[in-house]
Amino acid sequence: MSKTTNVVLGLAVGTAIGVGLGILFAPDEGKNTRKKIKDSLRDKSDEFKEQLDNLTESVREKSLELKGSLEEKVDRLFSKASNKSEDMIAILEKKLASLKEEAAKIKK
Repeated sequence: MSKTTNVVLGLAVGTAIGVGLGILFAPDEGKNTRKKIKDSLRDKSDEFKEQLDNLTESVREKSLELKGSLEEKVDRLFSKASNKSEDMIAILEKKLASLKEEAAKIKK
């Protein structure tokens, strides 16, 4: 994610610098040039905010997907553990019954 953020930031800064330089070297009155720079920076700022919001939303969605996947895996693990413990209880009950039978035979 860091690499993507750096690319987006680099593009936004490069575009803003290019537009600013283009406006500064254009033949126009200072008042109009300053207005153009201000408007251009506002537009680029809005675009950057929108891209950042999109990136943030994308990260949030991936995070929720991973969380859901993790919860499913934990549920499956507990389910398997529950089944294994039931199997172990059944085996131990059989062994206990067998030992009781042997103990009863020995008493006789």
